[in-house]
Parts: sequence; structure tokens; C-alpha cells
Amino acid sequence: MPLRSILRFPDPRLSLPAAAVETFGAELAVLAADLLDTMRAAPGIGITAPHIGVAQRLTVIGIDATTAPKIYVNPRIVAASSETSSHAEGSVSMPGVTEDVVRPSTVRVVYRTITGDRAEEDADGLLAVCLQHEIDQLDGIFWLQRLSRLKRDRAVKRYAKLNRGI
Repeated sequence: MPLRSILRFPDPRLSLPAAAVETFGAELAVLAADLLDTMRAAPGIGITAPHIGVAQRLTVIGIDATTAPKIYVNPRIVAASSETSSHAEGSVSMPGVTEDVVRPSTVRVVYRTITGDRAEEDADGLLAVCLQHEIDQLDGIFWLQRLSRLKRDRAVKRYAKLNRGI
């Protein structure tokens, strides 16, 4: 599958909510495969259709080489723990910059599979972090918005410094 171009911060399309997927079929499967290839090449462990300029609620997460990547269509969080944890996060749209983000430790997500079947999943650890991060992106919430103003400003300055002369 072809690699897709990834939108780079501060592209305004990264702040727009994505539309629900309504049609399941070959076109969606191709988009998911392109997302997977693009994510691996980035490299990253999660990517959404909005990262490549497609405003649809589709995300692919591949945490490690030992676990098959998962495709989530129209995912949404229906429950989250009151217990929180902090984890370093970044974005394929802002490579080279990470900051610790505090999020609920566990979540329950409902979604559709690539064929349109309803599914539900409980997640903890890195998968919970990734699901929350990517669902935020689908909602038009770029990960920087989860940081304090000081951390956000510092991250933006680091990214600008990394990209001077490009």
C-alpha cells in the first residue's frame, strides 16, 4: 500500500473533529492498510485518518511487533478510571518531541471493526494511553492541549528548533 503524507503541526486540520465512518467496504480497508504502512514508516505506534488529511474516525494502533495491529472505526471512550498515570506522548505530526501526559489508567472503548461489527474493549497500560491519545485526535484535540501552558510552550519551541532549515 502507498505511504501517505502526514500533516505536520500546526496544520489547522489537526484541530478539526473527524466525521463518523458510515460506509464499510474495500475503500475503508485500503485506507486502514495505508494508515498502517504510514504509521510503521513514520515510525509510530498509533495514527488516525486525520493525521493524513482524511477527516474520518479511523485509527490504527500497533504497540509492538509481537501483537497484531488493531483497527478502530468510530471509537469512543465509554468509561475511564479515576486512577491516573503519566506517560511520555508525542505525535507522528510532531516528530522528535515528547512530553509526559496524565490520563486515566484504564478505559473502556466501543468501536466498529473494519467490517462494521460492533466491538468493545477494556484497555490499560500503553494501549489505554494510545487509545485516549488517538481518540482525542479524532475529536480534534491535539495532544499538546493536554499539557500545561509551560510544557506546551516548551514542546512547541523544541519542535520549531528541530525544524529550522527544513
